[in-house]
Amino acid sequence: MAGGVVQKRVPDFRELADAMPQIVWAACPNGDLDYCNKRWYEFFGVPEDKGTPQWFSALHPDDFKRCVDCWGAAIKTGQPYEVEHRFKNYKTGEYKWYLGRAFAVRDEAGDVTRWFGTCTDIDNQKRTAEALRKAQKIDAVGQLAGGIAHDFNNLLTIINGRSQLMLGRLKPGDPMRRELELIYKTGERAAKLTRQLLAFSRQSVLAPKVFDLNSVITELQKILERLIREDIEYTSAPDPNLMPIKADPGQLEQVIINLVVNARDAMPLGGKLRIATSNVELGEDYARMHPYVKPGAYVMLSVSDSGCGMDSETSAHIFEPFFSTKEQGKGTGLGLSTVYGIVKQSGGSIEVHSELGKGTAFKIYLPATNEKLKKSSLNNLSGSPGKETVLLVEDEEDLRDMVQELLAGNGYTVLLAAQGVAALAVAEEHKGPIHLLLTDVVMPKMGGPELANTLLLSRPELKVIFMSGYTNQAVDNDTLKPDTNFLQKPFTPGSLVRKVREILDQTSPASPPEYSKP
Repeated sequence: MAGGVVQKRVPDFRELADAMPQIVWAACPNGDLDYCNKRWYEFFGVPEDKGTPQWFSALHPDDFKRCVDCWGAAIKTGQPYEVEHRFKNYKTGEYKWYLGRAFAVRDEAGDVTRWFGTCTDIDNQKRTAEALRKAQKIDAVGQLAGGIAHDFNNLLTIINGRSQLMLGRLKPGDPMRRELELIYKTGERAAKLTRQLLAFSRQSVLAPKVFDLNSVITELQKILERLIREDIEYTSAPDPNLMPIKADPGQLEQVIINLVVNARDAMPLGGKLRIATSNVELGEDYARMHPYVKPGAYVMLSVSDSGCGMDSETSAHIFEPFFSTKEQGKGTGLGLSTVYGIVKQSGGSIEVHSELGKGTAFKIYLPATNEKLKKSSLNNLSGSPGKETVLLVEDEEDLRDMVQELLAGNGYTVLLAAQGVAALAVAEEHKGPIHLLLTDVVMPKMGGPELANTLLLSRPELKVIFMSGYTNQAVDNDTLKPDTNFLQKPFTPGSLVRKVREILDQTSPASPPEYSKP
């Protein structure tokens, strides 16, 4: 103390470096390291008394040449550098991404006397960016797949519908039956592919319900037993206190079946298959690593096997459409992409953990709900003939003609229009009641939701069914409200008749609904 002033000690360089969150290092002019702070030893997993580990021994093989070239150029020119690379932890063998920066210290003559640098942990940012890139790539392919599926849905509705109508008119021994049955079965296979494309592209129309995921697994028990072989040991571990979820149970059944089939095929010589459920809480850290996931309570579904497993390169592509490790003709390559689409559309996320020779585990996280479970009731739907009047609005002429023939053949009076504006004119000219509007969603000038809202102003008792194969328009929150009556193309004649009868038999609401959001 001098003159009452306290002389504070200024921390030296090493103390400051050890307090920093980054790796800090110093090197001789030729690049040989002679100092590293504590973060260096903590990450590499080596004690400080073992000497200073050289950075190049921990570089990822794929980053080695790029980093060596960058560092060599910096030493030669004396210029600062910045480079991204991966370092390996000697204890765990884990690689993490770092951003390396360095600058030179020069003497009065301009010669480099020291190098100082830092390595900043950017692993979370790199992984998040990669996850977002993959999600955007799959989204882009999904939009293309959804558009293709829309066009095919209109065509398949006509092919399958006409085939079924003609089969109903032929006698059992007619020689034309075999050819028509083949056309119909082929059309059904094509329709299944379009449904998979729509599921992958997250454009399927969901029918969400509040249910217990354990009950779905239990109900699938017999089906799963038929899917797997006797040399596969199947076990389940359901959480008895599992929270309910709100999703489409039919779609979740497809997810489970696809994962089980995938696991079975990965165990050609037998093995173990396990399905488990549990409640989990996903926090902010998980949400940062997984784009589109919100923190909160989730239900986890795990499907794991002891099969052949996959390397990291294969795992990176398994959710892409038409990617398959199976022999040609043994699969469409849409199974796991369908799973991905259903999970994403249901507000969840999916992870895969796999290692060659040690098996694979899929973990699916679906948002839990606070809504109470409701007892399910089966509707007794009949395709009985009707006598009501239906306004049919469809811009595809061949499809419109087929639906008209089908409805008229079941006793309904059918009014026809090719698009929304024309439908308003038809409705105005018709002086009698119109009991049902059966309309496409996306049409020129006026879409189905706008048409329905306009007609309800003058005909409040009107009931409405929307039909579409272009489902990204149908399920968009700005187009149709939830719980809207919807018929997904391609549909069969039987499903159309049953749907029409079901909606006509429903009690009309006290006030007419609005079908499009403001």
